[in-house]
Amino acid sequence: MDDHAHQQIIERLESLEIKASFTEDLLDQLNMTIYRQQELIDRLAREVIELRQQAPEGGGAAAPRNPRDELPPHY
Repeated sequence: MDDHAHQQIIERLESLEIKASFTEDLLDQLNMTIYRQQELIDRLAREVIELRQQAPEGGGAAAPRNPRDELPPHY
């Protein structure tokens, strides 16, 4: 194998190592995003359970509310 071919192999290997590093970073970011989303889903599920427990049986005569009215201002 000549020096030129050897150098090309080294450059390709370095390029693959860089891509692998970026891919690992992206995977870590995606895992953290999924983790935070699951925490939010769990919190929202608990809140739904609490709201159902607070609601009067049969729904009562109250007019239905628009869920958008319940969103905090930062949404």
